[in-house]
Amino acid sequence: VQLQASGGGLVQAGGSLRLSCAASGRTFSSYAVGWFRQAPGKERKFVAAISWSGGNTYYADSVKGRFTISRDDAKNTVYLQMNSLKPEDTAVYYCALHQGRGIPFSTTEYDYWGQGTLVTVSS
Repeated sequence: VQLQASGGGLVQAGGSLRLSCAASGRTFSSYAVGWFRQAPGKERKFVAAISWSGGNTYYADSVKGRFTISRDDAKNTVYLQMNSLKPEDTAVYYCALHQGRGIPFSTTEYDYWGQGTLVTVSS
C-alpha cells in the first residue's frame, strides 16, 4: 500500500487548509486511517483518526473543534479539514493506515505511512 499525503502549504493564522491522503495498491475501505504531525525537533503526535466505516472519529484535544477528518472510500482518500489554524499547528503532517482492530493513537500501531506534507502557519 502506498499513501500519498498532499494539500500542505503556507497559511496565515486563522486560515484553513484541507489535507488529502490518497491510497494506492490496495483499497483501504476496511482499515482505520490516522493523521499525525511532527514539528521540528519534536516527536510525531496523533492528530485525528477515522474508523474503517467512517462512523467513528477521534481527535487530539489540541485540534478538537477545529479539524475534521473524513473519508471517501470511492476515491480511496481520507481528508483532514483544518480550520482556525494556529502557528502551533505548524508541522509535517503524515497519514497512516492501521490494519488491525480498533483505532490506535500510537504511531507504533500503524502499518503504512505516507511521506508527509508540510503545513506552515504564520502569525
